[in-house]
Amino acid sequence: MLLTLVLLFSFKGEVIMGNPLTILWIAIPLFIQTIVIFAIGYFVLARWLKLSYHDAAPAAMIGASNHFEVAIVTAVILFGLSSGAALATVVGVLIEVSLMLMLVAICKRTCHLFNECHLDYLQCGSKIDLLTGKYMTDEEKVRRSG
Repeated sequence: MLLTLVLLFSFKGEVIMGNPLTILWIAIPLFIQTIVIFAIGYFVLARWLKLSYHDAAPAAMIGASNHFEVAIVTAVILFGLSSGAALATVVGVLIEVSLMLMLVAICKRTCHLFNECHLDYLQCGSKIDLLTGKYMTDEEKVRRSG
């Protein structure tokens, strides 16, 4: 798989750099699709089903993932390394990695919306200050979060 990615990037590097508008036309729908599916799964369905944070976040991330590893293999086998389909999967990988990191950050910042969150963040009920690493009293916690 890694070899396939290296080959795709080597074949498509010039196309990616030479056609930024084409890349944008591929990237925008992928971005919108991923965000919408994540939002529905995480903020709507997971809360409606009363999932804990530790179930809701991975479920929404998996649901929003486009599984480009399968798409890459399929595109290469069916259409070849130099096809437009292979280009779309390369762009998909570039978009999805950074987008998933952004969604992880959103999950971590909104963990307090779910029951049974055990992360060490103030909004999730922790008494450990992440900036200093020190234990806080209840009064300090209320003062900081209020």
